[in-house]
Amino acid sequence: MGTVVRIAVIDDHESVRMGLTAVCESAGHTVVHSVSSVREFVTEAAGVPCDVVVLDLNLGDGSNITDNVRAVHGSGSAVLIHSIADRVASVREALAAGAAGVIPKSAPTDAVVAAIETVASGEALNNLEWASAIDADGDFSRAQLGRRERDVLHLYASGLPMKDVAVQLGIAPSTVKEYLDRIRGKYVEIGRPAPTKVDLLRRAVEDGILPELNPGSGDDH
Repeated sequence: MGTVVRIAVIDDHESVRMGLTAVCESAGHTVVHSVSSVREFVTEAAGVPCDVVVLDLNLGDGSNITDNVRAVHGSGSAVLIHSIADRVASVREALAAGAAGVIPKSAPTDAVVAAIETVASGEALNNLEWASAIDADGDFSRAQLGRRERDVLHLYASGLPMKDVAVQLGIAPSTVKEYLDRIRGKYVEIGRPAPTKVDLLRRAVEDGILPELNPGSGDDH
């Protein structure tokens, strides 16, 4: 990735923050914030925004992961969860709150950098940790989509623009938009909003409508 990513690291362990900072900067990116709490980050980010926040799943200040993810989103940054792999329930909660993905703390440094770059580019990060968090939670609420809604979501989330989805299904582009609006409404109702095409891609993978992601499938082109 040629673009320099502006990164924030939020972790209550200084050694973790220092290690991530060194890894990111050696890869040519910039760590603009290194703090121990989301509260500190929100204060600092008001003056210096960033692209991606690498967020510890469980901070020692008693904060809630859903609140933390939403607060970071409020600053305009994407969220990458940095997690111990066995905390699948908390990971699922973070993904439901809008985190773009999860990378385990045991991952190699090049995998961490690649995950940050993927999230910074606006793509969904689909990996084993994400899939495990979804599969391990029996309470994960899948949207009840009709057959035509599933067809529309499958084609659109796979990368086709609305006009091409319409051609494939033999319906008007305006009808495709109506289906997408209805699909988004159903995801909002179950607490899994999908305002963007990348969000819809994530939902399609989570719900088994798309079994796996293809590189670049979030593009509108």
